[in-house]
Parts: sequence; C-alpha cells; structure tokens
Amino acid sequence: MLDHFSILTQGGLVLWSRSFTPSPSPFDALIREALIEQRASSSDLASSSTSAVSRWDKDAYAVLWLLENNLDLVFVVAYQRILSLPYVADLLEAVRKAFLRAYRDTVQAIVDSSVKGKDVLVLGGSVGGPAAFGLFGEKGWQKVFEGWDETFSRILREFESNAAKNKKSTPRASALTNIPDSPSTSASEATTPSLAEPADGPVDAQTIARNIAALKARQKAALRKGGRKSGAGTESEAGSESDATPTKPRPRKAATKWSDSAITDADLAAFDYSSDAPSPARGGGKGASSRAGTPALEEVDVDTSGMVDRQALGTRDSESGMYEVADYAVRGAAGESDEDEDEEEGTGAADKPQSALSSFFSRLSLQPRSLTAADLAPTLQAMQQHLTAKNVAQSIAEQIVASVGKSLEGKKVDAGGLFNSASRAGRRAVREALHEALVRILTPKTSTDLLLEIQRKRSATTSAAAGAPAAGGRKGAAGADPYAITFVGVNGVGKSTNLSKVAFWLLQNRLRVLIAACDTFRSGAVEQLRVHVRNLGKLEEELGGAKEGEPRRVELFEKGYGKDAAGIAKDALAHAKQNGFDVVLIDTAGRMQDNEPLMRALAKLIAVNQPDKIIFVGEALVGNEAVDQLTKFNRSLRDFSGSAGAAGGASGPGKGRGVDGMILTKFDTIDDKVGAALSMTYVTGQPIYFVGTGQTYSDLRMLRVGHIVQALLQD
Repeated sequence: MLDHFSILTQGGLVLWSRSFTPSPSPFDALIREALIEQRASSSDLASSSTSAVSRWDKDAYAVLWLLENNLDLVFVVAYQRILSLPYVADLLEAVRKAFLRAYRDTVQAIVDSSVKGKDVLVLGGSVGGPAAFGLFGEKGWQKVFEGWDETFSRILREFESNAAKNKKSTPRASALTNIPDSPSTSASEATTPSLAEPADGPVDAQTIARNIAALKARQKAALRKGGRKSGAGTESEAGSESDATPTKPRPRKAATKWSDSAITDADLAAFDYSSDAPSPARGGGKGASSRAGTPALEEVDVDTSGMVDRQALGTRDSESGMYEVADYAVRGAAGESDEDEDEEEGTGAADKPQSALSSFFSRLSLQPRSLTAADLAPTLQAMQQHLTAKNVAQSIAEQIVASVGKSLEGKKVDAGGLFNSASRAGRRAVREALHEALVRILTPKTSTDLLLEIQRKRSATTSAAAGAPAAGGRKGAAGADPYAITFVGVNGVGKSTNLSKVAFWLLQNRLRVLIAACDTFRSGAVEQLRVHVRNLGKLEEELGGAKEGEPRRVELFEKGYGKDAAGIAKDALAHAKQNGFDVVLIDTAGRMQDNEPLMRALAKLIAVNQPDKIIFVGEALVGNEAVDQLTKFNRSLRDFSGSAGAAGGASGPGKGRGVDGMILTKFDTIDDKVGAALSMTYVTGQPIYFVGTGQTYSDLRMLRVGHIVQALLQD
C-alpha cells in the first residue's frame, strides 16, 4: 500500500498530490537533501543503468522518483520500506506516460512562462500564451488537472490487482520435498530432514528456513561425532604423557581485577599522575615540578624560531584587527576556462596531447536532439573513474555521477548560439552539470565564521554579568559562558597538534583560551598539551600579543590520567567561566569508530557538557576509510548522546548531537587529490573549517569551495 504520491516540478511546485495515510510526507526532505544538495548516504541511493527510477530511504519510508528533465518534472512515490512492492517502478513509468499524454502542453506552458520571468500562477492565462490561456479561472489551480484523479486511480488499481494475481499464482515448493524417498544410510541423516532441491520456480521463505535448520542440525551432529573421537584420543595421549614425565605444578596466577571491583587507596596512588599528586622525587605540593625529575615549564628555555613560518602567517585586517588564516591554494587549480578549452578543440588542439578530462568529455558525439542515457553512459563512466582517481570514495563517486546523469537525461542540446556543434554543447552541458553538483555539495549549509559565533555568545552572556570583576582582573567577563569546542577523531590523525594550531589562531585574535586535557588514556597526552601551552605562551610574548599586567592568555586544565573525561571537561568549563576565558578547547582521546564502549564514553562527554561545536579531525590521505570513520562517529554520537539524555533536548536514539564540522590534516601531502574533502562533506553536509598543511602553529589554512571544485575537475 502506498503512502504518498506527488507530481511536482524540480523547483518544488506541487502540480498534483495524493496522500493515502495521515502521516507527514517525506518529500520535503527529498527535495532538500537528495535533489538540491545531492547528498545521501551510501545505502540510501540505489541506481541502475537500465532504469531511470531512483530510490532513497528516509526514516521508515522508501522514496522512489522518476525525472522528466525536459519539463523539469518529478514523479515521486513513498511507502513503508518494510513492504515489498515490486510494481512501484513500473507504476511511476506508467503514470509519467499517462500524465504527459494528457497534460504535456499545459506543463510546457507553465515552464515557458517561468522561463520568460512571468508567474503564470499569479498572472494567469493572459500572459501564458495560447496553451495556458484560460487555465486559471474561478476554480483556480484545481481546474488545471481536472480528471487526473480518476485516471491515476484506474492505473493504480490495475497495478495492485496484477500484483495480487501474481502473488497468488506464484508456485510454492511443497513441504513433501523435504521428506526423503528412502531411508538414509546415516543415523544423523535419518533424524534430520534433507535439503530441498532447487526447483525451476522461486523457493518461498518457509522452505529456505527449513533448509537452514536441516543444515545446522547436520553440522551439529557431525561436530558431536567428531568431538567424541578426538576427545578419546586426547585422553589417551594425555595419560601416556603423564606416565612418562611428571608435570610440574604451575605457578598460581594473580587474580584478575575487573572494572567493577573495589578500588583501594594503593590503586589510586599508583595511577595518579596529576600535577598535585605527592611524589618522593619532587617532594609533593602543588608548586612542584609537573613530573618527577623534570624542571617546571617556566624554567625551560624555549627556541621559538621554528614554531611559526613567517611566510605562512595569515593576514590581519587593518580596520578590525582580526587575524585570518591564509587560503589554501591547490596546486594548478587555476586551470583553463571552458571557453579556452572550446577554442583549443579547434585548429590548435591537434598540436597538444588530449588530456584525460577532455578525452571523456569528447566522447559525446551527438546530433541536435535530447540527451539519452546511452549518450551519457561512456562519459559518466569516465567521470566516475576520474573522481575516484581524485581520492573520492567510490560509493560517493557513483552516487554523484548517477545524480548528474539523471539530471541531464532528456535535456535538449542546442547546436546554435555560442556553440558550433552538438557534441561541444553536450560536453559543456555535462561539465556544467558536474560543476554545479560539486558546488552544491561543498557549499556550507551553516556559518563557518567561528570568530563571529564566539563574539555573539560573549555578547549574549556577558550582559548578565556586566560589571562583575573576574579573577584575572577583567571586568564584565566573569560569569560569561565560554565558547566550547570539542575535537574528536580516530587515533593518530593529529587532534592535539591541530587543536594547538586553532589555539594559535584564537590567540592572534586576542582571545583567552583554556585547553582541557580530556585524553586521560594515552600516555604522554597531558604532557604533549603542556608543551603546546608553554610554546604558545612564549610565542604570544614574542609576537606582541601579551601585555604586561594581563593574565596569561592560554592555560592548560588537567587532572592527570585515569579520570573521567566528562567530569574533567565539566570542571574545565566551570573554571573558564569563573576566570574569564573566552574559549575552551577540549581534547579527547583517539578511538576507533567501531569501539562501542569508547564511543559511549565520548557521547557522555558531549551529553553532559553540550559543547558549542563538535569538530571531527580526519586525514586527507584516506578515501573510503574517511567516509566510514566519519559516518560511524556521527551516528554513534547521535545515538549514544541522545540515549544519555542531553539537557534540554529530546532523548532517545538518533536524538543527540552529531558532528558540526571537520578539520582535515596532512593536506599538503595530497597535491590535487582533494576527494576526501568532497566525501566527508557529502556524508554529513557539514563544512570543513580548516586544513592542516605542516608542523608549525601557523600551518592552518582555509579551504575555499572554488579551489576544491577546480582541483576535482582538472587533470
């Protein structure tokens, strides 16, 4: 049974619609995510080279749609995806043919009026041309497709009745086929049914289940029989060995201490590495050195000559004084314009070797007519290989190319005007469609200006605490909520290093930063952040950011190892609020995306502290692996943080917080293979804030959409 059926334009205008249930329609999400943003998960979009019908799973619905690109129409149906309705694709095709047969001229008049800039819905038939004249009278929009309800009902009844007949006439395997004709020679085979022989017709689910049960029974019987034999042999061999040589008593193994066992004072003292823990080597006390046998941070002579690349520093606005990191320029991304490429296809193109990208665009050889799937197939296949070579995940490359192809089917290629051949017009149409698709995917859907968001939160929360003196002497800051950013990711991608780069950027913008060491698992994680804080403090002094008499602009908040990360982050936020810090950067332990206990612990940190941003740090070197990591991180955070009961929000699986943005590391090692940026943005729809390009604190870059698109399209 269907739930919803609609006929609408690709601009979102609903021409006709019918709902069979009162449940809300998923078509708005389809238009926004699948048609406009061209974004879906790898398991959501299923396309076939032999069918123009696309499928997209949304929540409990299966959504199928068919495009009529020549008229910018979308025929779309939704039903519960637990149902098996094999006739829906044929139903869409039949409805499309019947609708166009009856209303092609009417729809064409609407399209022509929209192209001319005239709103036919408002102005009516007076300006819609002869075909649209008189369509909108006193009855309004319902008058246009009068009679279509009856036609649609007739088509739907035919398909449903045929489906019911086919279901009844489907031959079912008889249960007698499971009974052997003669008794089996084996005892185990005599007690278990035999596997049904494959018949010409389909085997039903009940027969398959009986076959599986029979196979499992045989396997268990064989294991029992073999186990008795091997067990007897083992016993005899063990007996002969014991008679020959006496066995030595094994040492008593220490009892395992489980996580739910009682923790003694000795356990706490043995694993407490916090700075205020008593130690014989440093004499105890909070003013002692951070580690036994090592000098305090203030006593270390720091050479800052190699910590900042002066040529890689960003720019500072002369009016506002804001410091912005430099843009990342993809090597050779300037490229050539399409006009230059078309000119080179003339007389001068023979002197140059044909590039790979130009080669697969040149495969289009058309007469002046509408593009078909057969015309586009070789070009789209080469386009998919090109994107995969750029390090785009294979599943995502397939979905993007399929979406581009279906948006071009039925488009008319005009050989006149700017073009002198239909093949050139076809190549330009494919290139422009791919360019537009990539731009839509990569364009951020939310603001990427972190400085603006930090300023807004400070302004909103400082007003309540205006005039209250802070611990460091600042007025109007104590009591203001700091802006919290949590960095998450797998092991070894560079979370702590890039956190320190972000801290350097914030310090250049005159913000006070508190770094919370919530990686209480990895050895040396706290010490690594302590070194970064020391270096950033020295750089702040040398670059003229720190002024005499002002409190330190960057500090570390840590409580050692083996502690609850969520509790440390909560205490860090409270400390930052009390002492007038503007931003809190929360460093978390690296964890694999499939480790459920560690993902639950991370989700607990998110649910308890509700940071303003959750930034996923990933490597630009990986393709399919990056998609798997980001997808599972995002899903686990949403499910587990929702189950933890985030304050002020709905609880339950899928109701929690997900990833808000990404930072890609090691971006200077990939040249123009920037496909990971496309893959990660496609999966989440979230922006890429920065990319890391080196080892110094200034090696942080902004990634522009135009640079990524040019790098993806160039050879």
